[in-house]
Amino acid sequence: MKKSILIFSLLGQLVFAQDKINISKEEVKRIETELADDKMQGREIFTPGIELASAFIENEFTKIGLSHYQKLNNYRQEFEVKGKSANNVIGILPGKSKPNEFVVFSAHYDHLGLKTSGKDKVYNGANDDASGVTAVIALAQYFAALNQNERTIIFVAFTGEEVGGFGSKHFSKGINADDVVAMFNVEMIGTESKWGKNSAYITGFEKSDFGEILQKNLKGSNFSFNSDPYPDQQLFYRSDNARLAALGVPAHTISTSKMDSEENYHQLSDEVSTLDLDNMTEIIKSIAISSTSIVNGKDTPTRVEKL
Repeated sequence: MKKSILIFSLLGQLVFAQDKINISKEEVKRIETELADDKMQGREIFTPGIELASAFIENEFTKIGLSHYQKLNNYRQEFEVKGKSANNVIGILPGKSKPNEFVVFSAHYDHLGLKTSGKDKVYNGANDDASGVTAVIALAQYFAALNQNERTIIFVAFTGEEVGGFGSKHFSKGINADDVVAMFNVEMIGTESKWGKNSAYITGFEKSDFGEILQKNLKGSNFSFNSDPYPDQQLFYRSDNARLAALGVPAHTISTSKMDSEENYHQLSDEVSTLDLDNMTEIIKSIAISSTSIVNGKDTPTRVEKL
């Protein structure tokens, strides 16, 4: 009898903790709506629209109070792609006791830009991947306010994912992969997964125990992480996690996108109105909870086999 009461009490505390995480739907909606606004012109690399998006993310990092990455004097990690200027946006929360061990939260902020004709010309990319960038900003807000990270957290919005992963490629070249403990790449979490609400999948689930750690930290909640249900699509190697994963980092992508039936994927119809913002908010909260033991230095995921 007493054991049953104790278990019930602990489960209740976990659910209560998830409810109390300071990540609100209102804030998620604000960030998401701004990133997917028509004025961003589809956030295509090398365009004024992506410059607006970069400036917005930089401003959010400034408000949060993130530190600058490496020797940068701002949040822009600039580089060239075929002779043209591009930039990632990076901010960090220095770790308390393990500052030289890094946990990365990432998403790409570029998208497809503008269609040349038609009434609706903007590829807003609300799900792909304004939803992921929204998660990164919301998680930065959360961890900065919590102020308990033992490991250094790197928050990065990559550019150039849609045209060849140039941002993540540049970032991976400039960091010692051995120092990166884990990478949470967030890609398209604005719609329900094939399992419905309160669920998502992790690409490359079997390649490390990253997913098992996340599931352990969510034990007692109503949220579940699952293995990638679309192995034939090779999603583990199709997003920004792939560059660091190739170097042995347990770098995985978290997504809910139904890749066999996502009707708005790379379409003009990928707009905020098509997203489930309530469910998206719960996903972001669950990422926060599930990453706790990694961020706090208690768990270290096994390495991925290098390519």
